[in-house]
Order: sequence, then structure tokens, then C-alpha cells
Amino acid sequence: MEAKGATYYNSIIVPSVQEMAKGKMIKKVPQRYVRSGLDKAEITDECGPRTKIPIIDLNRLCSSTYMASEIDKLDLACKEWGFFQASLKLNILNPIDLKLVNHGIDPNFLDKLKSEIQDFFNLPMEEKKKLWQQPGDMEGFGQAHVVSEEQKLDWGDMFYLLMQPARLRKPHLFPKLPLPFRDTLETYSTKVKTIAQTL
Repeated sequence: MEAKGATYYNSIIVPSVQEMAKGKMIKKVPQRYVRSGLDKAEITDECGPRTKIPIIDLNRLCSSTYMASEIDKLDLACKEWGFFQASLKLNILNPIDLKLVNHGIDPNFLDKLKSEIQDFFNLPMEEKKKLWQQPGDMEGFGQAHVVSEEQKLDWGDMFYLLMQPARLRKPHLFPKLPLPFRDTLETYSTKVKTIAQTL
């Protein structure tokens, strides 16, 4: 591990949580992954009840009849919930903070994507190492925004990959993704880009 800090757009490389958990590397969870009760309360309070989260209906947003009311909900979502960041990421472990309905992406396709993501995370460590974060970078397997050795971390691995615009993709990552996951992710990225442009 690097001893020096990292900036917002790169991350200090940390060991795989999945490997630590299944191997004999540790006997108990390391302190940097243990959060006090106060930390947990802050996270819970910050999110608030899920029933208040705005639901944006893309069909209504594009309809002359319902556009005004849906734009008001979209405005609230952008100002109060950080809409664009939350809506453009897919996280199979935690629910997305904003729900967009009637977006036009087939639910069967989304189920396929989720299944392929799960398969991707279940790859053997030898395969994941080919896609691990590089020093001074945030993309790949690992954890994002790790800027110090003392920082509290999430007890889980992530895979961060910039998909749009395509010209900014890392040549050492995207082409190495296994098929059909790479093609499915490409299709998903294109569909989400279309939705973002519509919004």
C-alpha cells in the first residue's frame, strides 16, 4: 500500500475485502472497516425514509399533459437528492436513491445485467487481478476515494469503470471485461446515455 494520500480522482490501493473475508488473512475485521455507532447513525439519518424519495416517470416528463408536474419533481430530485449521480449508477447491493419509471429499458434486460454483474464479482481472484486498480487511478476493482491510510472503508469491494463518453474509457479495463458482460454493459451504458439526454 502507498503511504502517501491520494486525490479525489485516484485512490490508494487496498486489499480485496472478499479475499480477506474468505481466506485466513485475518481473524477479525480490521479497525479501518469498523464504524462506531455514531457513524452508522449519521449514515442512516442522512438518507432519511425511503418513502420520500421522488419517482420520476419519463413518459410523463415527455408528455405535454404531465410535463410541468413531472419537471417539478425532477427539479426537487436534482436539488434535494443529487439526482444525476444516483440515477446513473447501478448498484446491485443497495437500492438506487431515486426511482425513474417508464424509462424504456426492458426489465428482462436489467435482470440479465444484474445477473452478469453478480457473475463478474464472483470471478476468481486471478481474473479480478487483471482488472484491479492501478496506482494513482480509481477505475477497476478495489475501493474508490481512499485518500489516507487512516480512512474508514466500506467492508466490500467495488468495480468502478467510466463508460461515457466512450473516448475516456481505460484501454486496460473495458476490452478485458468478459463476454457477454462487456456487450451487455455497453448496451446498458448506451441506453442510460439516451435517458440522460432525454432528461
